[in-house]
Amino acid sequence: MVRPVRIGVLALQGDVEEHLDALRRCSVDAVRVRRPEELVQVDGLIIPGGESTTVGKLMQRFGLDLAIMKAAAEGKPIFGTCTGMIVLSREIIGSRQPRLGLIDLSVLRNAFGRQVDSFEANLDIAAIGGPPVRAIFIRAPWIEMAGPGVDVMASVDGKGVMAQQGSVMVSSFHPELTEDCRVHQYFVNLVQTFVNQQV
Repeated sequence: MVRPVRIGVLALQGDVEEHLDALRRCSVDAVRVRRPEELVQVDGLIIPGGESTTVGKLMQRFGLDLAIMKAAAEGKPIFGTCTGMIVLSREIIGSRQPRLGLIDLSVLRNAFGRQVDSFEANLDIAAIGGPPVRAIFIRAPWIEMAGPGVDVMASVDGKGVMAQQGSVMVSSFHPELTEDCRVHQYFVNLVQTFVNQQV
């Protein structure tokens, strides 16, 4: 029998409730994660948008940075959106801020401009299929360089905005702000595959 999955949303700052709602629309048990011991109780983790320097410092303060790196080393899937993409990347151009370095990307913060430059775009994401995904970009980063083990899944004007390396997945846009659950469902499927392998 397939065990149902439980996915955590890092609840330090940002679009926590929106991600929880999206996961629940995928019929998944979704909970907030604020402490390392709570991370142990979930099968996957979403790091939502927010302010990347603040999130990085809070992760260090609460010991979540080491706990997340340990979870990733064990194969637990992790999905970072916007800020999550920044803190998960190996290099943040022009910044020494805390990061986890769990995906071989070099990213540029606020690459598409300031808050007033927010925009929407239709993305063709082959791994997800179906019609284009409507993506919302708010002070979003983009991918400057991707390592050989990284699959860049979507781009805007030639700049990568979604990528995956093993069980780590990132997007510079906010899938939690639309009614389309396909990006979250793709991550849920990654988590379910991980859980099935543990049985």
